[in-house]
Amino acid sequence: MEFEVVIGLEVHVQLNTKSKMFCSCPTSFGDEPNKNTCPVCLGLPGALPTPNKEALKKAVMFGKAVGSEINRKSIFDRKNYFYPDLPSGYQISQMPIPIVGLGKLNIDYEDGTSREIGVTRAHLEVDAGKNIHGDGHSKVDLNRAGTPLLEIVSEPDMRSSDEAVLYLKKLHSIVKYLGISDANMQEGSFRCDANVSIRPKGDEKLYTRVELKNINSFKFVQKAIETEIERQTEAWEDGEYDDVIYQETRLYDSAKNETRSMRGKEEAADYRYFPDPDLLEMVVDEDMEKETDNIPELPDEKKERYIKDFKVTAYDASVITMEIETANFFEDLMSKGVSGKNAVTWMTVELQGRLNKEGLAYENSPVSAEKLAELVVRIEDGTISAKAGKEVLDYLMENEVSVDESIDKLGLKQVSDDGAIFAIIDEVIAANPDNVERYKGGQEKLFGFFVGQVMKASKGSANPAKVNQLLKERLK
Repeated sequence: MEFEVVIGLEVHVQLNTKSKMFCSCPTSFGDEPNKNTCPVCLGLPGALPTPNKEALKKAVMFGKAVGSEINRKSIFDRKNYFYPDLPSGYQISQMPIPIVGLGKLNIDYEDGTSREIGVTRAHLEVDAGKNIHGDGHSKVDLNRAGTPLLEIVSEPDMRSSDEAVLYLKKLHSIVKYLGISDANMQEGSFRCDANVSIRPKGDEKLYTRVELKNINSFKFVQKAIETEIERQTEAWEDGEYDDVIYQETRLYDSAKNETRSMRGKEEAADYRYFPDPDLLEMVVDEDMEKETDNIPELPDEKKERYIKDFKVTAYDASVITMEIETANFFEDLMSKGVSGKNAVTWMTVELQGRLNKEGLAYENSPVSAEKLAELVVRIEDGTISAKAGKEVLDYLMENEVSVDESIDKLGLKQVSDDGAIFAIIDEVIAANPDNVERYKGGQEKLFGFFVGQVMKASKGSANPAKVNQLLKERLK
């Protein structure tokens, strides 16, 4: 039997406000445990929350970026559950009336096509603290408790782990373009829960979904989903689906590459949602509407502009615009007048490969966009060959010198003088009289042999275009 996968994602984005959602405690990462706390985020009796306007503004900006309905009035609710890292015994969240309603975003495939994925809603809530286990003890750090989160819920529109990762990456890029979060997955400011189910191909029914909790890397999201799909498929094929697969929350163990049960999945009724009596309804007024209208150019818009203005392929434009740091580097590169095709190659293939090897990113690249542009210009104007350009780039990665200094230092400047190249060609022709006769007798494939011999004799310094042109003249 052939199965279809149904995937929906819930993504928790930590908003980069200076203070927490309902108090003035800082949201800085890595401070001494329990340093950034107060009666409000500790859930002490009598402490009253005060909403963070900046968090509301960032939520509205996201909603506008994905074409969502913005609820001009929304409410905060109490989501009741008991856990050591939640001192109040409830989480302040939004259930029936979230700030952001239905929206959509596009995921981009390698062939340049795209597909729309629905965004069900996005709502504001507060983060819990952090449990620390070890040495026979469990401790709780409440620095993170009360930090504002935007939970973004997708429609169950994804049909593979690949699509789930594409959606996540697009969402990741949007929040970074907007500047509403650093979206650092290692520090937990961009976390994903994946809801996974399967069904027979052609069946429209939604079967039992399993939630995979708190996955913090694109790689692990893909592996976790694939592992869970395999588990559900085996259960169905073995006739054990109803006995083995039930609605629950599971944890992905990356060391063992398996999912294991955490707890039964609660329904909304289990949390006993009710409006928070300490908080008034939130209102998006005219001033906030104006403040959030100034949305920066987003990945899809940049992609279309790059295709139109710089004549790059749809796939290359998707790669370049995925991260705002990459897009900024590319724009700096293009501002120096190089061609789009060469800019893409030297940036995403040559420089990117070297950065990956060194564990670096574009924002801390030892070769700036300006310097890379100078290198591409020297290749385009024939000063050096593309092969020599790779040597120069290697040298620039290790040395703080200019492009022209590197070329001189390495002795890679191309010879374009007709007289000098003719002299080398004449030597090659004189040394290969038999091949000359065969070439003139109709074996034109030997032309490549002569080109190679000239380039070898010049130690790669001869301009290849000139060599081809002048060699044809001599061989006539």
